[in-house]
Amino acid sequence: MLHDTFKHRGMRKKLVETLRSKGIKDEAVLSAINAIPRHLFLDSSFLEFAYQDQAFPIGSGQTISQPYTVAFQTELLEIKAGETVLEVGTGSGYQACVFGEMGAKVFSVERQKKLFDKTKKFLSQFNYRIKVFYGDGYKGLPAFAPFDKIIVTAGAPFVPEDLLKQLKIGGRLVIPVNMGKDIQEMTCIQRIDENDYEKRLHGQFRFVPLLTDKAND
Repeated sequence: MLHDTFKHRGMRKKLVETLRSKGIKDEAVLSAINAIPRHLFLDSSFLEFAYQDQAFPIGSGQTISQPYTVAFQTELLEIKAGETVLEVGTGSGYQACVFGEMGAKVFSVERQKKLFDKTKKFLSQFNYRIKVFYGDGYKGLPAFAPFDKIIVTAGAPFVPEDLLKQLKIGGRLVIPVNMGKDIQEMTCIQRIDENDYEKRLHGQFRFVPLLTDKAND
């Protein structure tokens, strides 16, 4: 049962003001974060911390990203209603719901089986257009490509070629790429034409690693 209180809504409003003070300007992103009850995506023991600007563990060695990171990546993507978005790393499902709230059609891939099963069931309670798949994020979802936007929500050792190929011309890929010592450079890549891409860097972040196979579930 989705339970959202007046207190939770007030805490979300404060979170949005925090994100705005940190430089998030896209009102559609801020509106989506204001609308989504983040406390539902955390274990009950973390309820008091749900609207702090921090990452928290969600099991299977994964985390729900810091709200600022979610907002920052989403702002870089420039999501428009009706676009198709590929998300690599479903995690708790919070980021996918932000896209859904913004009117996007979301295809999300998760390679942790326990997390996939839990999150797929949980997301069925929302009325967003989100489809969750169990698989290897490095390979994307070629059956549903091309995508307007692609996001990777874990630290990648390189930019997967398959994801670049699944991007529409004019589309954007936002991915944190490893620089060593658990630090990633937020990278935004725009597909200019069939063979050309434009890359821009947007500062350093910390993510859990993007896992490569499904052998150890």
